[in-house]
Amino acid sequence: MKITWLGHSCFKIETNNESIVLDPYKDGYVDGLAPLREIADLVLCSHEHGDHGARECVQLTGKETHFKIETISSYHDDKQGTLRGNNIIHKISDGTYTLAHLGDLGCPLTNEQINHLKNLDVLLIPVGGFYTIDSQQARIIVEQIQPKITIPMHYKGKDFGYDVLETVEPFLSTFENVTRIEGNSIRVENHLDNPVIVLNL
Repeated sequence: MKITWLGHSCFKIETNNESIVLDPYKDGYVDGLAPLREIADLVLCSHEHGDHGARECVQLTGKETHFKIETISSYHDDKQGTLRGNNIIHKISDGTYTLAHLGDLGCPLTNEQINHLKNLDVLLIPVGGFYTIDSQQARIIVEQIQPKITIPMHYKGKDFGYDVLETVEPFLSTFENVTRIEGNSIRVENHLDNPVIVLNL
């Protein structure tokens, strides 16, 4: 399984000649990020805000995929969705590896949700706060789920992202073992001994 970070919360998952794009952003919605133009077999969005729901930026191949996809309903805020609406967590398996993308999760997970997300190979988790859980809340969720690999997303970078967000550093400071990748993609099978991975654009 190949995971490519396209910026913000957008990732491309490729495996067995099949592909998914998660949470594509609209042109101009995230400062510092180039317009997104991708081709994939499937596009999945956690919610319909412009920085996550730009399906029109992904050209679909029309090819059937064989991913096993489960959805978990959650909230974009800690007020049961009354501030920013609902959020969908996507759990995806290619038959070998299982990944979860938490979208714009804005609240703690319930015990039922935690149990449903156990035994993940990869967790894609927002860490920037303000619109989502912050670095401390994200750390707690990582401890609860205990994925083999955690990849942070939805934070303020040097040249991209929203000014109201934290950088990735407060989240990383809570871990002893962090691997920084020079590029923006990894193959899961090569990094199962790297518990926290930071991808770069």
